[in-house]
Amino acid sequence: MRLKALIVLVAACALVSSAHAMDRWSALSMLESGNDDQAIGTHGEVSRYQIRPYLWPGGNPLNAHAALHVAQKIMNQRVAKFEASHHRPPTDFEFYILWNAPQEVNHPRRVVAERAHRYANLVQRPDINLACR
Repeated sequence: MRLKALIVLVAACALVSSAHAMDRWSALSMLESGNDDQAIGTHGEVSRYQIRPYLWPGGNPLNAHAALHVAQKIMNQRVAKFEASHHRPPTDFEFYILWNAPQEVNHPRRVVAERAHRYANLVQRPDINLACR
């Protein structure tokens, strides 16, 4: 019976962990554009994730699934570089800085740090069970 309970607990933690990872993208979309697929930034950023035009590979930025795919591809490269140099995954705070100002990940400007704190607060909101982290 204990083994069964342990298996259920591990499975629940895996679900919470994957929900947490997905929540990073929801928080990013909310902070960047208010989940607006039609948002155009002051520097021509497109999609709900506000991707700079030189990083947009083509396709329809109004399509939320395409935008997520592009955002994840961009971040996979940035996170891999961060992990190689820091020997750990980025915190939620660092994840946002990698998105918004990757060159500032070790020393963000105040305005970037403030947005990163707001982002981390969105990701870590209390409706997610953090017991398994």
